[in-house]
Parts: sequence; C-alpha cells; structure tokens
Amino acid sequence: MLSILRSTWVILILLAIDWYAFQAVRTLVHGWHGKAKLLIYGAYLAFSLISYLFLFFSASLHIPMHQRMTGYTIAIGAILGKVLVDVWLLIDDIRRGIAWLAKLWAPHGEIGDAVRDATISRSQFLSATGLIVGGILYGSLLYGMSNKYRYRIHHVKLHFPDFPEAFRGLRAVQISDIHAGSFTRPDLVAKGVQMAMDLKPDIIFFTGDLINNHHEELADYQELFSQLKAPMGVYSILGNHDYGDYTQWPSAEAKAKNLEQLKQIEANMGWHMLNNAHTILDRQGQQIALIGVENWSALRHFSRYGDLKKAYAGTEAYPFKILLSHDPTHWDAQVRPEFPDIQLTLSGHTHGFQFGVEIPGFKWSPCQYVYRQWAGLYREGQQYIYVNRGYGFIGYPGRVGILPEITLLEFV
Repeated sequence: MLSILRSTWVILILLAIDWYAFQAVRTLVHGWHGKAKLLIYGAYLAFSLISYLFLFFSASLHIPMHQRMTGYTIAIGAILGKVLVDVWLLIDDIRRGIAWLAKLWAPHGEIGDAVRDATISRSQFLSATGLIVGGILYGSLLYGMSNKYRYRIHHVKLHFPDFPEAFRGLRAVQISDIHAGSFTRPDLVAKGVQMAMDLKPDIIFFTGDLINNHHEELADYQELFSQLKAPMGVYSILGNHDYGDYTQWPSAEAKAKNLEQLKQIEANMGWHMLNNAHTILDRQGQQIALIGVENWSALRHFSRYGDLKKAYAGTEAYPFKILLSHDPTHWDAQVRPEFPDIQLTLSGHTHGFQFGVEIPGFKWSPCQYVYRQWAGLYREGQQYIYVNRGYGFIGYPGRVGILPEITLLEFV
C-alpha cells in the first residue's frame, strides 16, 4: 500500500511539473495558426506520455541495461529541463501576482483605473527564456552521451622537498573508476588504454571501482586492461562498487565469492592489490612507501572497510609515503589529522558528478557541494590529494563538461 501511495505522489508531482511547463509552450504559440498550434501541443504531450511510460514500465521489459540508461537520460533529462522552465514561470507568476496586488490596491484616479484595467498576461519573454534555459540543459545531457569515451589526459607536475632523489622524474599514471559494466564499446575503451600506455609510465595506480556490481562485467575487458603495464608495476585498491553492495545477492556467500573472483581477475591481469596493506618501492637503494586501503568514506551512505592504521604500520621510517584511497572524504576525516606524514593521497570516486564546467582557471560542478575535494589537485599544509575524475561512467551514460580522465603524475 505504501509503495502505491508513493507511486501516486510521484505521478502527481510529475504531472504538475509537466502541466506548469506546458503553460510556457501555450504562451509562446498563443497567436499561431490553429493546426500549427495543435501540432506543437500534440508533440509535447506525446513525448511526455512516452517518457513517463518508459520510466514506469521499462524495468519490466527485457531491455539491455545500456539502452535502458539511455532511455532514462532522455526521459529524466526532459523532466529536469521542465523543472528549469517551471522556475522561470514561477518568477513570471510572482511578477503577475505583484501586478495584481498593485491593481487591487491602487487608488482611484486616472493612473489607478489604468492599472486596474490592465491585463496581467504571462510574459512571452520569460516563457521563452525558461524554454531556452531548460532546452540548453536537456541538450547538454543529450550531447554529453557522445563524450563518455572522450578521454582527456591531465598532466600534473608535483614537487616535494623530501621526495627521494632516486625517484626524481618518476612518471606515474593514475586511472580510477573504470565501471566496466557500463561500457558498450570495447574498441573505444581500448583507445583510452593505449593513450595511458603512450605516456610511458614507470608505475600505474588504479584507485578503485573496477566494476559496477558483478565480476562478470569484466568478461570483454579483462584482456584489454591487462595491457596496462609498467616497469615498477600496476597497483590497485577497491572502491565502494567493487564489493557488490548495490545489488541483490542470493546469499552472503555469493557476494563474498564475487569479491574474491574480482580480486583473482586483478591478479590475473598482473595488478597488485593493496587491501589495507603497503609495499615498498625501491630505486637505486632509496625507498618510497606505497600504502593502499579498502574503501573508507566519511559519508554515512558509503561503505567503510578501510583500515589505514593497519596499512600504515611498518612505514613510519620511510621518508615519503603515497596513499591510495578511493573516497576523497577520507583525506580530511582521517588522513590529514592522524597521518600528517602521508605526503600524497590519490583518490577517485566522485566522477566530478559527470556534469559541470571546466575551463582554464575555472571549474564548477554540483559535486563541489557534496565533496570538498572533487577533481584535481588540492593542498593543505605539506599534504596533497589528487582526485581523478574517473575513466568510466555510471548511471548517466555520458559526460557534460567533466570528461573522463587519465592522469599523468610527474614528480619533478
């Protein structure tokens, strides 16, 4: 019964959003010829009906997940666009309300009678502006679906006074958030892998979320990602999606087996997984401690499997430490206050919300209102964190402004 009531409320809210946005369309085509007006009305209503039918019934149809996500983007993107239209109409209705009150309370006389007799019509300008703003959002979401394999290399030069001299010039490639279950084009994914290898890395770091939920997602990509190789090795950690926490399992044993199979796949690819552990990198007799933790988040709705104290133990004497930790909230919550000698943390997780604006000297995303460190390099005192924007995508099958990333970290 509760689910029925919830569905009813959702339907009523969607209908209210749609009806209100429709008023902007009516305002703009008010003076059009009858047939043209009916054509616009019919197209609007038909698209809305098809979108809602897809949203409510597609889960019961045998539609491949990637096609379903594309359909969801088209339908939900339209709703978000209408919400923006509604915001502009609300501004217009506030204007009309103020004018109505002025008309009601205006004193008698020539000016007052003129105000009272004036028709308070909906503004075509504001209606058109609302439709344009909503259309830009909707169009950007549709366009963004063409960007999901448009990999971008971020070349970051790092300087640390206490960095061991033997490691100067080290070229490290960081990849994060592959989400293999979202891919549909192995050929385009392969281009990204080749871009990473063309950077000639000395070492490669993968900072979690290899899959969405199931290890089987890697069937078409295991061989491909096994091509990621470097002289000093490929090191990885687990992200929140790797545990299978976001899907139903027939038993706890099945879930645990899925995780063990994922670990075995990474081992078969030649990756060295650091699960609450560390390893020592050696070059010409000098060492760096590389520490890796399982997922650890300061946000309540994400898992916390990491044990940094366990992973850190035994690294105290090494002059420089790099930490791989999937969720950047870990940095402020535990790394900085409790482990001030971890000079560099590498994270991912946020994807930059796969939506935003990023131009030289300026970046913005709704992500920044959830994550203090969400994309790129950040510094507090003598500690740094780099947050990778993610190689893959999940949910929305696209990227608007925040493109998929391959990071080259060069220690100069």
